[in-house]
Amino acid sequence: MKRQLLPSQQRLLTTLGEQIRMARLRRDLSSEQIAERAGVSRGTLIKIERGDEGVAMGYYFRVLIALGLGQDILLLAKDDELGRKLQDAKLEVRERASKKS
Repeated sequence: MKRQLLPSQQRLLTTLGEQIRMARLRRDLSSEQIAERAGVSRGTLIKIERGDEGVAMGYYFRVLIALGLGQDILLLAKDDELGRKLQDAKLEVRERASKKS
């Protein structure tokens, strides 16, 4: 059984799709042009621009590359504040041995 995204998660994906669409429009490129450059169907591009969760991540990446935004994928999880805090919490704090002569 497929698990549905939470509404907040779906909003994030919808926002991503809108941002991809706006990037395409700013570049004055048609959906046909980007679909062809990305090697996806126009229907898939439309789903991406709507934030469809059923579209594979690789297709989102192909579209980003076609828009010249491929490097933006590296920004995902770049500043993992929660992960760093959890990692730091696991670090042992060693006490220094006293300097006895």
